[in-house]
Amino acid sequence: MAGYPHHRFAVAPMMDWTDRWCRLFHRRLSRHALLYTEMVTSAAVIHGDRDRLLGFFPEEHPVALQLGGSDPAELAAAARIAADYGYDEVNLNVGCPSDRVQSGRFGACLMREPALVGDCVAALRAAVSIPVTVKCRIGVDDQDPEEALDTLADAVVAAGTDAIWVHARKAWLKGLSPKENRDVPPLDYGRVRRLKARLPQVFVGINGGIGSLEAAEAAIAGLDGVMLGRAAYHEPALLAAVDRRFYGETGPDPDLFEVVDSMRGPIADHLAKGGRVGHVARHMLGLFQGRPGARAFRRILTEGAVEPGAGLEVLDAALAALRRPARSAA
Repeated sequence: MAGYPHHRFAVAPMMDWTDRWCRLFHRRLSRHALLYTEMVTSAAVIHGDRDRLLGFFPEEHPVALQLGGSDPAELAAAARIAADYGYDEVNLNVGCPSDRVQSGRFGACLMREPALVGDCVAALRAAVSIPVTVKCRIGVDDQDPEEALDTLADAVVAAGTDAIWVHARKAWLKGLSPKENRDVPPLDYGRVRRLKARLPQVFVGINGGIGSLEAAEAAIAGLDGVMLGRAAYHEPALLAAVDRRFYGETGPDPDLFEVVDSMRGPIADHLAKGGRVGHVARHMLGLFQGRPGARAFRRILTEGAVEPGAGLEVLDAALAALRRPARSAA
């Protein structure tokens, strides 16, 4: 843990969601939260369009690449590429339960192969100098979570992992969809705390079912870090208080209207390169949830962003639907 940065708060890797535009937007809300990419397979990194898969904005730091794979040599090669791109961390996915992931022999099914996971981590550790971390479940299917998580943790700690992020549920590889695997298996935060108590020198972070900053503050008790996924994505305004509540920053939280305004330049650049405003705007839909005009804000962004030739005027119209809070005189 001594060599791992003080990442008390992270936004989870989420397929189809945490792309570079999402991460840039989230970074405008929190300067310190650790941001994760979507999972990228090691084979895709080696053989695919690297700039498309790995490109990120310099402002995103600290940013971690999550890799999927089970071939130690291939993972090591992908990690070296990631380090050359400037990522701050590489994370091995041992938690995703989708059928596609299982067929590729990576993700949560690797909970059954702790020795192989250890070999993968050792190869990653030997390949790069940046932190190497693991994100896992507490077990899969009929495994005993006490034995399964301890065995996996011991393997990756011996191999040199810098941190273990634990989604505090089992994954059921047969019978539940990936969506159901995020909700149906019961949460067991106590199991994660028992892991930390057994391995006090190891950074242990918790993930799963944490829906607010209040819940995050409760969940992190006795642990080193807390990771939010869907709550951070659907209600991104909560990220505006992260630096103050988890990193001791003083001063006002970021102004949400100013955050939106700060995205105008990147959106304009994206449009100039042939991109669409919706590529960015879709990540901003929940920013003003609970405020007057939020429903109109979402509707205008959702409908307007898909119109042919849509540009920054869509953002202006969406903001105009909101009632800005009155500012006190200086």
